[in-house]
Amino acid sequence: MSTTQDRQAAGVAVPKAAAGPERPELQKAIQEIVDSGFIGVQLRVHDERGEWVGSAGAAELGEAAKPPTNGHHRIGSNTKTFTATLVLQLVAEGKIGLDDKAADYLPEFGLDQRITVRMVLQHTSGVFNFTGEYYDDGTVVPGIPCPLVQGNEWVENRFKTYRPEELVALALSKPARFEPGTDWSYSNTNYVLARLLIEKVTGSSYAEQMRRLILGPLGLSGTVVPDSSPEIPAPHAHAYYRYEDSGQPKTIDVTRHNPSWISTGGDMISTTQDLHTFIAALLGGKLLQAPLLAEMCKPHPKAGYGLGVFVQDTGPNGGTIITHNGGTAGHAALMYSTPDGSKTLTVALNYVDDAAMTLAEPFQKATQRLVNEVFGGQPEAAEPAQ
Repeated sequence: MSTTQDRQAAGVAVPKAAAGPERPELQKAIQEIVDSGFIGVQLRVHDERGEWVGSAGAAELGEAAKPPTNGHHRIGSNTKTFTATLVLQLVAEGKIGLDDKAADYLPEFGLDQRITVRMVLQHTSGVFNFTGEYYDDGTVVPGIPCPLVQGNEWVENRFKTYRPEELVALALSKPARFEPGTDWSYSNTNYVLARLLIEKVTGSSYAEQMRRLILGPLGLSGTVVPDSSPEIPAPHAHAYYRYEDSGQPKTIDVTRHNPSWISTGGDMISTTQDLHTFIAALLGGKLLQAPLLAEMCKPHPKAGYGLGVFVQDTGPNGGTIITHNGGTAGHAALMYSTPDGSKTLTVALNYVDDAAMTLAEPFQKATQRLVNEVFGGQPEAAEPAQ
């Protein structure tokens, strides 16, 4: 038995391992995020000063206990980065080609023959976004009931199961936003198509392939592919949704809900530790060969979106960062890294969501504040991701 074990067995208090570096500026930044309207924040930073982990606010509305520093949370559109990585790994295995026609793999949907796998991953396919389309003139074309548009209807149906084929069929029943490859527009439908591509070329489920190629090799034990399960592992902070019920505002706990309404557009659950491990390994070259990683991080000129990641310039005082963010019904996640994976910032937020996106502006300001503290400079605002 070791000396430490001897002391513990004898009932002698053993000091904990040394804490990470003091970072009062980071604690102040997350407290300011709480003060701006969020319920709670979990932050993890890995940089040249070591690892810093902290939290602020509350795990539950009206309670005092802070969020767990490595709690499980729904990561929203960060799921897209995992999905794109999985597709690119299958490209490396020779099961799929980036510039192959998506319709050759999924003939049952009648996809436009010009849509390639690359367009699906880069949001240049033009397919309608099944969670609703927002046009520059202010027009909104709704899709399935979701928190962003039909809040009351989503609440009533939040335990309903949608199959991915159903979501794609709905999207394809609507007019395309533009001709394939001629423009860029964020569409959750693309990443449900990516899921179906993965399942078609492998003959197994998306979850099985995710475990085989990413979760297993990286030991991401806190990351879950939930499919239609409403459960979220403990510990976790709680998520909330505000809507009108018979003309009266009502706020409910939506931590448990069936995430199949968003599918691989944003259904995964993870922790700040697992998100750090994933993005550091991905950009460190442990999941993709260098040519495919370069393809992933090649940004589209309109939005700076590569294949499942945003590529952003933080300005004169910073450099390039690779990122994705995501928000889904009261949970949100941020994932940032330098291009080599050596410096990362991962964040989980819990809040009261609503169809009016009341916290959209504070969300952007929170993101910019944290990125400025860790990477220097100010990034361009990323496309809202849900």
